[in-house]
Amino acid sequence: MADVTYYVALAFLRDDDGSLVPGDAQECQTPAAALRRAEVLSRAAGHSGAVAFSRNGNPMTGEFSDAKLLKKFGEVPDDLSAL
Repeated sequence: MADVTYYVALAFLRDDDGSLVPGDAQECQTPAAALRRAEVLSRAAGHSGAVAFSRNGNPMTGEFSDAKLLKKFGEVPDDLSAL
């Protein structure tokens, strides 16, 4: 199986300590859809912000490249290396 590109919108919210934590990730069909969804998520009640990102990989082997940030919306952590 060839490499596949996944597009994802991921919201962030604050935990009880006030730290930014990731919410649910939502897979999207295109980069434009991920951008639109992340923008909507960033404005949803309880969310501080959101990001849209992509990641390439082979689902058969489980090998994936580092995430490529498409855009940030609102307040998100500075370090997104864990995506």
